[in-house]
Amino acid sequence: MTSTTPLAVVTGGTRGIGLALSLRLRDLGHRTIALYRSDKDAARRAADEHGIDVLRADLGDRASVRAAARTILGEHGTPEVLVNNAGINIDRPFLELTEDDWQDVLDTNLSGPFHLTQALAPAMLDAGTGTVVNIGATTGLRPRLNGVNYAASKAGLLQLTKCLALELAPTVRVNCLIPGMTETQELVDRFRLDDPERRAAVLSEIPQRRIGSPDDIADALEYLVGPLSRYVTGQKLIVDGGQFMW
Repeated sequence: MTSTTPLAVVTGGTRGIGLALSLRLRDLGHRTIALYRSDKDAARRAADEHGIDVLRADLGDRASVRAAARTILGEHGTPEVLVNNAGINIDRPFLELTEDDWQDVLDTNLSGPFHLTQALAPAMLDAGTGTVVNIGATTGLRPRLNGVNYAASKAGLLQLTKCLALELAPTVRVNCLIPGMTETQELVDRFRLDDPERRAAVLSEIPQRRIGSPDDIADALEYLVGPLSRYVTGQKLIVDGGQFMW
């Protein structure tokens, strides 16, 4: 806890994009704590193979979030960087969406970042520095079929970003990083990208003619948490190869 090495916290930080973000922050010299919900194997690999501290927390459960925040502050210290990356999808047509489908996604994707940031921000303010990066989604800006809960949660996250940027200024900067199509196993499975024809169809919609890598997203995070973005807050940074131009 007395270490002078800066501390970073990444939710959903043990696999996919989240792992790439955790690794980048580690490589930038941060002690990195990756929060995970249920994938113990991914958490074990993150700890054993990559030297990342892991901590279990269910972002959809307020008590679990608050307990994780107490552990972070009590055992590790005040984060300099908080990355709210964890998120879930439960896709169904709007008329078939259940109350649980709606609430589980909103609790994890929107309420989770709210509760964790609220729990950690006072210490960041007292420390006189801090950066929060919320990981959004293009569907927070552009609707899609069968994802009203997810799209609403990510649209809300963008407004949460702007409001927190106002309220935590000038000490803590808050921005939203929005990945486009990014090569993870989840994306490959979700969009059937093992099918060459399907992959070609997706690539035809991206001006750069490639699907992004997790490192592309980590590069953007490095900018948002570093000194080159010291005058940037309350903004969205879209990293999608030009697929959607807002």
